[in-house]
Amino acid sequence: MTDRLMLLDSASLYFRAFYGVPDTVRAPDGTPVNAARGFLDIIAKLVTAYQPTHVVACWDDNWRPQWRVDLIPTYKTHRVAEVVEGAPDVEEVPDPLEVQIPVIRATLDALGIPIVGAADHEADDVIGTLATQSSMPVDIVTGDRDLFQLVDDARGVRVIYTARGMSNLEVVTDATVTTKYAVLPSQYADFATMRGDSSDGLPGVPGVGEKTAATLLAAHGDLAGIRAAAAEGTGMTAGVRNKILSASDYLDVAPQVVAVVRDLDLPDVDGRIAQFDDARRARAETLAAAWSLGSSMERAITALAG
Repeated sequence: MTDRLMLLDSASLYFRAFYGVPDTVRAPDGTPVNAARGFLDIIAKLVTAYQPTHVVACWDDNWRPQWRVDLIPTYKTHRVAEVVEGAPDVEEVPDPLEVQIPVIRATLDALGIPIVGAADHEADDVIGTLATQSSMPVDIVTGDRDLFQLVDDARGVRVIYTARGMSNLEVVTDATVTTKYAVLPSQYADFATMRGDSSDGLPGVPGVGEKTAATLLAAHGDLAGIRAAAAEGTGMTAGVRNKILSASDYLDVAPQVVAVVRDLDLPDVDGRIAQFDDARRARAETLAAAWSLGSSMERAITALAG
């Protein structure tokens, strides 16, 4: 089997699991475990369908890094539950999900799937670094289209996009991005910068939507080329030029916020799917019994052992 690395955007997946499985699913002590069970089912489905040889769970050690907020203060503001001085802000997470996160981490550990995060960075940055440094093909599993900027057919990097649900997964390649957005994956970060994204608190360039952004990138290559043309007054209408020039303060900083970091100093992590010997299986089954993970854990074990 050809080696293939699967990178899980963990928060994206456990949020999806939480809202996709009824919260009536509970452990013996009454703790909800719908997200934990759903997350295990997601892993089982992904491993069975795409047959990775290596799996890494990428983690938000800081879901809203201060350095990104310093550049764009509105970044993810609407998702802040509490501002904490000198520490990461608290994200608005439903209490029934919050209590399950330690269980999810424990299940990943029991399955032998390493969890990798980085101080002051998001899971996206961990994914960007691991995908860039990987010597093998990579599948990035996420519901976040910002990670389309990492797609690279030449290096075998693709996105398994979950936004339409686990029963309707989409494999995103160069052609997918080009067909849907009329830009190359290498242009996607500049495209997203201009378009903006309300879900991340990124205002974008007022009056510049997807079509205009794609047209500008086709004509000028990248954001630097677009800004140079606007400054020179060439290659675009007066109206579009004024929009680009008026957004200069935003465009000075937004690319650093939108672009995922690709050069983090991360610990060496193998990620190779571990063999399920009797001891590992017993440990996983003990955890499953304690938290009523039952058939979901068994499906994950079967997929990974296969």
